[in-house]
Amino acid sequence: MKRSCRGRSNVQKIYIAMHKPYAVPNDAPYVPLQVGAEGKKPFGAARDNEGENISEKNPGYCELTGLYWLRCHAEADVVGLVHYRRYFVRRHWRFYRGEKRYLTDADVTRLMEKAELVLPKKRHYWIETTYSHYAHAHHESDLKETRKVIEELCPAYTAAFDETMGRRSGHRFNMLIARRELLQEYCDWLFPLLFELEKRLDTSGYDDYNRRVFGFIGERLLDVWLCQRKQPYVECKVLETERPNWLVKGVHFLWRKIRGNRTVSR
Repeated sequence: MKRSCRGRSNVQKIYIAMHKPYAVPNDAPYVPLQVGAEGKKPFGAARDNEGENISEKNPGYCELTGLYWLRCHAEADVVGLVHYRRYFVRRHWRFYRGEKRYLTDADVTRLMEKAELVLPKKRHYWIETTYSHYAHAHHESDLKETRKVIEELCPAYTAAFDETMGRRSGHRFNMLIARRELLQEYCDWLFPLLFELEKRLDTSGYDDYNRRVFGFIGERLLDVWLCQRKQPYVECKVLETERPNWLVKGVHFLWRKIRGNRTVSR
């Protein structure tokens, strides 16, 4: 991976991954970032197709094309990535309205004093493991091939992969806030694995949802990296600005559990 990153400055920036115009915070520390910008019309945000980038991979990598761009181009001491419909929120967020619920510069500073990495609160599955949940929702072969790639490229992480796949909770969304150097270390481990996995997986028989495989796998690999490194972190609640339909999600989950994933896989 080319490492032509720029200098650093004493600021904190949280980039908002977005693929369409949307009402988002414009005050510090927030910076809108258009992901999958390659070939798309600009809408006034920073674009992940400027300089070194993998913007064209966005259909499979989702917000990770933004993370790759941050690894190469973000200049702040502390760098974060959130979604245009998901934000880290303040401790007493229920007492605020609108954008005032989201982390401020002062909140980020306070969190960085506790650890160099801020992550969403874990998602708990209770009756599923990380492995079985993925296998029911996507293609189990993705995980099997991922394990092979780890065995070949970084075998010291194989035991951590097995351990995290057996857990009943995990960090999701590919959201984080980190010291810039730590974010770079994570990216320098993550992306070579995903690029190699991309060479090996035939996704031509996948539907559009499952073609986002590298974004989904990236979510799971974060915990593998944390486990092996014993990396300290703090968790922060994530607020979804558009309320998910938990009834529909629950029905889909039970249907996949009973029926299995019948999407064509080669």
